[in-house]
Amino acid sequence: MTTQRRIVLLAPLALAATLAFGQAQVTWNLDKAHSAVKFSVAHLVISEVAGQFKDFAVTLTAADEEFAGAKLTATIKTTSVFTDNERRDGHLRSADFLDVERCPEMTFVSTSFEKTGDGTYKINGDLTLRGVTRPVVLDALYKGRVKAWGKTIDAFSATTEINRFDFGVKWDAKIESGGLVAGEKVKIELTYEGVKQ
Repeated sequence: MTTQRRIVLLAPLALAATLAFGQAQVTWNLDKAHSAVKFSVAHLVISEVAGQFKDFAVTLTAADEEFAGAKLTATIKTTSVFTDNERRDGHLRSADFLDVERCPEMTFVSTSFEKTGDGTYKINGDLTLRGVTRPVVLDALYKGRVKAWGKTIDAFSATTEINRFDFGVKWDAKIESGGLVAGEKVKIELTYEGVKQ
């Protein structure tokens, strides 16, 4: 076989290898000590209760360091809900709210990761809570990238608001004036710090 013919035959293989290398995924590993999943909900109409989930995992992958084709997944252990009030946390774990015995996890899986401005993104995805899956949109802000201790670290914050009734969380006790003890809308905030793998 001539050298020229050998080059022609090997060229497609070289191209395929180049494309495969170029499409290698970039992965960020969650730094849980510097990340959080928080929520807040109206209380007695005029006030607010805030809390968090202490046990969660978040995975972020992309085609490059600029988050092209990024994919975000989050798994949250519902039993880890914490509002710094033991009695209230027990109620939140009950079938009135999170129903943790039947649904020990809630999940978010992104379907698109769209850049909307300088450091801003819309993350569309499916949220599953109490066995009900509905689309939600996270408004995300990229906080930046730093080099520290020989690592590359990126950070995001993301927020959304859901109607808990849409997910079957329909406890609706009311006060004398008619308002809900616990509001219908729940604000959710994710703060994420990840180490580039």
